[in-house]
Amino acid sequence: MVVIAILYILAFLLSFVTVLVLIPPFSSLAFRIDFVDKPRKDVERKLHRKPIPLTAGYAIFIGFFVAYLVVVRDFSMQTGAIFLGGILLLAIGTVDDWYKTKGKDFPALPKLIVQLSAAVLVYAAGVVFTGFVNPFSGEYVELPVILQFILTTLWIFGVTTVINFSDGLDGLAGGLSAISAMTLFIVALAMGQSNSANMAIILVGITLAYLKFNKPPAKIFMGDAGATFLGFMLAVISLDGAFKQATVLSILIPILALGVPIFDNLYVMLKRFLQGKAIYQADASQAHYRLLRAGLNHKQALMVLCLMGTCMGLSSIILMLVQI
Repeated sequence: MVVIAILYILAFLLSFVTVLVLIPPFSSLAFRIDFVDKPRKDVERKLHRKPIPLTAGYAIFIGFFVAYLVVVRDFSMQTGAIFLGGILLLAIGTVDDWYKTKGKDFPALPKLIVQLSAAVLVYAAGVVFTGFVNPFSGEYVELPVILQFILTTLWIFGVTTVINFSDGLDGLAGGLSAISAMTLFIVALAMGQSNSANMAIILVGITLAYLKFNKPPAKIFMGDAGATFLGFMLAVISLDGAFKQATVLSILIPILALGVPIFDNLYVMLKRFLQGKAIYQADASQAHYRLLRAGLNHKQALMVLCLMGTCMGLSSIILMLVQI
């Protein structure tokens, strides 16, 4: 037990320090090549008032895999699929972020295709939601393969998307991701799932290091490249951990752990659909924008949403403890 605890601490520290060390040079590079998000008065959701580097996502990606490969030493096909999926998201996110630096919007369809492709890669490698335990008989109900495929890819794609959509306020996507990752770490520990626990604690490390530079007022952004990668990893961790051998009720555990971005963006997309707007058309309708319009300042809106995320995370843990 002591050795395992030391490995978790090492994984956390290595991921934290790696991102902490890498962000400053990536920030300097962003200014040299003009890879910065510039303020736009004509866009309501652009809240910053000076150019901000968009390069933290690369430090986050490197930090995760350095810590995972050094500490866990898992060179399996699943790790390869997660790495390749992360590369795909980083690549399409970079293109999207580059469009932002030019004051343009990148089309949604290529992002949709690449994000689904990353999800399919992970499914093909065996990270799959296969079914659930019948609460009445105690028997495991294995879903048809086609349903396993649909639910797995939709979950990965959905979580990837909602974390990205939540990245509109300094510290928000990083804060919510840190809370969700810590929740999933505790759940994985309780369930004896060491691989999921390792990935989760590494995610806590990289998000906390990122928040040192992204807390209000932000000095760097992770852009679409970083936000989609964080969402992708949270989805994979929950599939590899909380969803395994789940009962009907405990399926809610990962959903609650990611509750704030999931429920907020479901509301936003439903509202857009009912108004006849494109679901993926970026606007200022997320909860953080609504809180700002209600009169809260940036730090207050961030605290409210992170408090909600913490409450949902605690609810997820309580539900897990009830199930044990």
